[in-house]
Amino acid sequence: MIPEFVNTAARTVQHVFDPYPANDIPKGHMLELPGRGHAYVTDSGPQDAPAVFLLHSVLTTGLLCWYPTIPAINHRYRVITMDARWHGRGIRSDRFDLRDCADDVAAAADVLGIDRFIAAGFSMGGGISQLVWRRHRDRVAGLVLCSTGPYFSTRDPKHRQSSERTARILRPVYRLVPRVSEKSLEKTTSHTSVWALRQFFSTPLSHLGDFGNGLGEFDSRDWLHEIDVPTSVVVSIRDKVVEPERQQLLVDGIPGAQRFEVDGGHACCVLGAKHFIPPFTEALDAVSARAAALGVPRAN
Repeated sequence: MIPEFVNTAARTVQHVFDPYPANDIPKGHMLELPGRGHAYVTDSGPQDAPAVFLLHSVLTTGLLCWYPTIPAINHRYRVITMDARWHGRGIRSDRFDLRDCADDVAAAADVLGIDRFIAAGFSMGGGISQLVWRRHRDRVAGLVLCSTGPYFSTRDPKHRQSSERTARILRPVYRLVPRVSEKSLEKTTSHTSVWALRQFFSTPLSHLGDFGNGLGEFDSRDWLHEIDVPTSVVVSIRDKVVEPERQQLLVDGIPGAQRFEVDGGHACCVLGAKHFIPPFTEALDAVSARAAALGVPRAN
């Protein structure tokens, strides 16, 4: 089977020919996470509204993954995106580990003055969201897990070997690709396809093997039953990358988890955004309402 991130790259190319319009993209900035590094963050919506971290999939950026959804929710939520390690303008480090990515989220919340927040993740971001709860339980008010599962296909050693081979092939190709400048990444007036390609190529494809290893090390099946915060699972019912049966493991394994369905495949957050946004918003609202009922405070 082709590794998940290779499928992600193919879908990104597909997006070039049929893009969802990039409207109302929030401006961001580089945020210093003390002792960790700098990461690109956007922070939009009312500052006193419930805070939501939108965590992105592999080979995308915070904005590339979530730009269709942000305008639909940031009038009622404080919405934060951040580029994960080695993605876009995320932290450059010696290794790629989803646990580090989860700790970065908590560190960003500290800097932004956010005590409790909802972690909403798509695909890889869903794994990071689970780890944020696992490692920082007092910070997470709820979870929204989209097109993701308790493990990734790169857990299979054959898939990880495949990712390493793909990375070796792409390294010389990546060296020939012009680097995307900071200035060009800030341009949101370009055609959506141009903007999306800039976002995509801001992640070094030479790290595909590292991404595969990082995803392969994640497995939450042994502790799913411990998750004790309101949780929604958005299942992409035509997903061939993270099959619906694997997504259902989250529904079955997390006490009280609610299932919401989107009629789409993997990357439906962008390629099928018009079908994704309504169930995602419903799932987020359900978590927010349950968290409020439990007395979880809003952002500081």
